[in-house]
Amino acid sequence: MAVRTNLTKNLFSALSGRILNPLRSGHGGYSNPLPAAAAAYSSSAAAALETAGPEPFDLLGVKEYEDYRRSLYGDVTHKALLVDAVGTLVVPSQPMAQIYKQIGEKYGVNCSEDEILNRYRRAYEQPWGRSRLRYVSDGKPFWQHIVTSSTGCSDLQYFEELYNYYTTDKAWHLNDPEAGKIFDAIRKAGVKVAIVSNFDTRLRPVLRALNCEQWFDAVAVSAEVAAEKPNPTIFLKACELLGVKPEDAVHVGDDRRNDIWGARDAGCDAWLWGSDVRSFKEVARRIGVRV
Repeated sequence: MAVRTNLTKNLFSALSGRILNPLRSGHGGYSNPLPAAAAAYSSSAAAALETAGPEPFDLLGVKEYEDYRRSLYGDVTHKALLVDAVGTLVVPSQPMAQIYKQIGEKYGVNCSEDEILNRYRRAYEQPWGRSRLRYVSDGKPFWQHIVTSSTGCSDLQYFEELYNYYTTDKAWHLNDPEAGKIFDAIRKAGVKVAIVSNFDTRLRPVLRALNCEQWFDAVAVSAEVAAEKPNPTIFLKACELLGVKPEDAVHVGDDRRNDIWGARDAGCDAWLWGSDVRSFKEVARRIGVRV
């Protein structure tokens, strides 16, 4: 009982303090008090997870937070759900280095998978000097640089085969097999759903290849909106496409910096995939939708 009381006090103290003393976000705007309040108690909540018992969400004060949102918005806690693509909705079917090597062998690539992976990481983490965005339109100049840096092979035919492979259903699969049924229930409950992804223009063909494009009311792709997560602009664009305010939306993604911090800077609520939520059924339940 003491743990419940202290965490609940922390939650509502955070709510009150955030509303009365707003802090400017890192991008020059004011963060929404509701997601900020949730963030304020997240470290304490995480520390208590091990001893939370059979009803962890109630014990950690999450239930009180969700009840508070329902008091504002009705039966559901949010009017819109924003979903990250790679790592949340979809995942690669085979390791990247394996594919680079497998396709590259007929073009003379003889690096080991470990070497390809290490080179890839170094290249990907370096600033992309040709523009402020990595994914401009189809992203080909950036990906050509990554492929050549990773494998030492600059053969254009190799690059095109590799590039096109990642538009097919061989390259990707759904992270949660029940996603379609759950998104359908969420939308029937009146909650709008959008993809928010750092990706080039191949994302739409990928969604079509996996037969899931129709699950979403909108798609905000960094290459199309000229902003990459964690820049809040891409989240704000998704909300604009859905016709909702940022404070009415919750974003779910697997990257703490890009997805959680970025969404909260935009004024949205945010849940970390694999930690706060582990399935889309759990996402639906937390929003207040029965599946």
